[in-house]
Amino acid sequence: MRVVFLGSGSFAIPSLEALLAAGHDVAAVVTQPDREKGRGRELSPPPLKPVAAARGLKVLQPRRVREPESVAALEALVPEVQVVVAYGQILPRRVIDIAPRGTVNVHASLLPRYRGAAPVQWAIVNGEAETGVTTMLIDEGLDTGPLLLAEATPIGAEETAEVLESRLAALGGELLVRTLKGLEEGAIVPRPQDPARASLAPLIKKEDGLMDWRLPAPALARRVLGFHAWPGAHTRLRGRGLRVLRAQVEAASGTPGTLLRAGRDGLVVACGEGTALRLVEVQPESRHPMPAAAFAAGARLKPGERLG
Repeated sequence: MRVVFLGSGSFAIPSLEALLAAGHDVAAVVTQPDREKGRGRELSPPPLKPVAAARGLKVLQPRRVREPESVAALEALVPEVQVVVAYGQILPRRVIDIAPRGTVNVHASLLPRYRGAAPVQWAIVNGEAETGVTTMLIDEGLDTGPLLLAEATPIGAEETAEVLESRLAALGGELLVRTLKGLEEGAIVPRPQDPARASLAPLIKKEDGLMDWRLPAPALARRVLGFHAWPGAHTRLRGRGLRVLRAQVEAASGTPGTLLRAGRDGLVVACGEGTALRLVEVQPESRHPMPAAAFAAGARLKPGERLG
């Protein structure tokens, strides 16, 4: 089929590559404009752009896809179907309706669970045993469109959000190809979502990564995994920031936020409900990541010190 692909983030790359490998005619890739990044404020392209350029695909980067000239450019491509994966802009009805076979989205959850911007992170933080990817037809709501296909996968006990997201991206590419084949053959009947089963996965804020030691250790361990890339699970010790990169639940108890042990096995911190968390790898403020045991030895930490 003739496809217009709208995507920006790295999650979209396997879907684009899967479409090309399956022989679909990608008329253009629509992605976000280049942005200033880093201390030098140099322009940096969205992750999908260099991939599309290397494939010789036409790349469009409208400031806002809803602007009349952007809509006209999409209409001129005459796509049979549009595909949206990690694009980063909300599509108006006029854009959604351009393709006669619809506008298909690949979403990193088992909809209607975890609608929103951060489904992978919140699935881990909330302790879900499994997640997956869903294809749906986009409407004007927040991930509320009719469902097409879904594929589930278990969440690993030590799987960080970025590792899980990479797996889901590959799974999403495979599911997208199956979805387009089913639509082309008339074998898929879109079905409405059940709003009673819906949950939200809102955009993550920096404060979401703050370690509240009153929470039980398993909940904090999941935050370390879910927020590993950003904003990071973080706390304060001796007035300076400390990021927790790896942690394990420990069989110990004490006043939440109190350092129980500091030694060769890392730092053991008391948490809520009579639990404790062993910090295995940490990153002190303005320093590189290091084993928690090395940090404990260098800082000469002693039991009884407070975190938070």
